[in-house]
Amino acid sequence: MNAAADPSPGAAPAARALYVHWPFCLSKCPYCDFNSHVRESVDEARWQRALLAELDHFADMLPGATVASVFFGGGTPSLMPPGTAACIIERAAECWTLAADAEITLEANPTSTEAARLEDFRAAGVNRVSLGVQALDDGALGFLGRGHDAAEARAAVALAQRIMPRSSFDLIYARPGQTAEAWRAELKEALALAGDHLSLYQLTIEKGTPFFRLEREGAFALPDDDHSRALFDLTQEATAAVGFAAYEISNHGRGGDVCRHNLAYWRYDDYVGIGPGAHGRIRPAGGGRQALRQHAGPEGWLAAVERDGFGTAETRHLSVDEQAREMLMMGLRLAEGVSESHLVERTGCDPDRVIDRAGLDRLCRADYLERRGGRLRATAAGRPLLNSLLVTLLA
Repeated sequence: MNAAADPSPGAAPAARALYVHWPFCLSKCPYCDFNSHVRESVDEARWQRALLAELDHFADMLPGATVASVFFGGGTPSLMPPGTAACIIERAAECWTLAADAEITLEANPTSTEAARLEDFRAAGVNRVSLGVQALDDGALGFLGRGHDAAEARAAVALAQRIMPRSSFDLIYARPGQTAEAWRAELKEALALAGDHLSLYQLTIEKGTPFFRLEREGAFALPDDDHSRALFDLTQEATAAVGFAAYEISNHGRGGDVCRHNLAYWRYDDYVGIGPGAHGRIRPAGGGRQALRQHAGPEGWLAAVERDGFGTAETRHLSVDEQAREMLMMGLRLAEGVSESHLVERTGCDPDRVIDRAGLDRLCRADYLERRGGRLRATAAGRPLLNSLLVTLLA
C-alpha cells in the first residue's frame, strides 16, 4: 500500500484499510476454520443496515481518515447482494476520504452462479476479485469440499479477468498424496491462467474442523515435512521462473502487483474491521493503539449492533512491546522484512526490547534471518520456517 508518512506513536493516523466480513456460506468446507456459517435464509436488508451502522460507529471514532483499501471477506461475500456492497462503499466515501486509487476487493467462489454476479459487483465499485479456486483437479476439489469443478474454475478466472481491472485466485497444495510431478503440472496451468497475482497456500489442518477429526482417525495423511518443503521449494522456483515474485510467504505478484489491503496487515498499518468476528487495529484520537474484535456469532453480532450501534466484543490497549512483537510477526512474512526505523515510528518501541539478541545471532549465523541496512528480514531458507523462528527471535 502506498501509505503516507508514518505517524508518531501518539498520533491518530488515518484508518488506511477497511475490512467487511460477510459470514455466510452455502456450505462449510472441511478444512475451513474461518468465521463462516450456513443459514437457510438471511435477512439481507437487516444485515445491510447493521453493517452500515457499525461503519458509522467507526467513522465517528476516526474522523478525517483516508481509506486506501476495502476488502469484502468471509464467509462468501459474493453471496452478498451487490447493492449492499455498493452501499458500504458509498458510505465509506461519505464518512471518510476514499482514495482515488482505492483497491476494493471481493472474495468470491468460482461457481457459475457467483461468477455471473461479477458484473454487478463491478458496477457497485469493486475493482479487484480474489477467487477461491483451491485446485484445478476435480478429485482434489471433491476432497476439499468445494462447490465447483475445475471447468467452472477456469471459466470464472477468465471471466474475472475480463470484468475486473485486477484479479487473483488461490490454490491449496501439499494435499494428501500429491506428488511433486502432479503439483508441478497443476501449478504450470495455474501460472498460465493467472493474471498478475496468485496466492498459493499449503494445506493445514486446524483444530475443530472436520479434517482435524478425519486426520486423527487415519482417513488421510498430509505429506511429511520433507515432502512439504520440497513442494514449497518447487513452488518458489516455478513462480519465480515466470516473473511472479514471492512478496509474501504465500503470495506472488508479477510486475509489482500486490494485494495492497493485505499489505496493510503485514506492514502493521491501521485498519477497521466490521461484521461478525472482524478484527481491527486502530489508534483513536488521544489514545494508544487498540486491538478490537467483533462478536463472532452472526446473531450475537447483529443483536449487539441493533442495540448499541456496534458489535465490539473486546477492546485491548496494546503496550508498545506488544505492538512491536505483532509488527515483527506480521512483517517478517514479507520479502522486504521490517524496517527498524518504521517499527520505532509506528510503535514507539526499540526493537532490541523485544528481540532476543542471542536468538537473533543464532538465526543469522544459520542464514535464516538477516539484519542489515536497517531492516530485519527472513532469508529464503528461513521464510518457510518462520513460525519456529519467531519463537527463538522474540524475547
